[in-house]
Amino acid sequence: MADVVNRPAPSGKEASTAELVQRATEQVTRLIKDELALAKIELAQKGKHAGLGVGLFGGGGVLGFYGLGALVIATVLLLDLVMPAWLAALIVALVLFLAAGALALLGKRQVSQAVPDMSPMANSLIDDVNTVATAVKDRGRHDGQR
Repeated sequence: MADVVNRPAPSGKEASTAELVQRATEQVTRLIKDELALAKIELAQKGKHAGLGVGLFGGGGVLGFYGLGALVIATVLLLDLVMPAWLAALIVALVLFLAAGALALLGKRQVSQAVPDMSPMANSLIDDVNTVATAVKDRGRHDGQR
């Protein structure tokens, strides 16, 4: 807004209030447009970084999954030193299935705790409906007696 004060009036006289308001409006509009353009550029850069980070994170997850598979194979080969290979693979598979079952049961318990018990709410709703129905019936009897 410095150029509003420093810019001379076109005819050498003081700028009118209307001209000053017009210049201020133009400058505020330009400032807002410039700020929006800058924010758009910054968001685009942050979006690129976020996308790259998510991709790298996913790649790390895939490599971790392959590493886990290699660890399972190494366990089978280690047990193969003291027993037949088929038995070593069977034991490792059973351990993995037991661990998967335990995790599934823990997950099921957590999910069941997250879901609210609807029976108290349903019972309360049924009680409310019965109360209203009884009140309507009683009112109909009293209105008929008048």
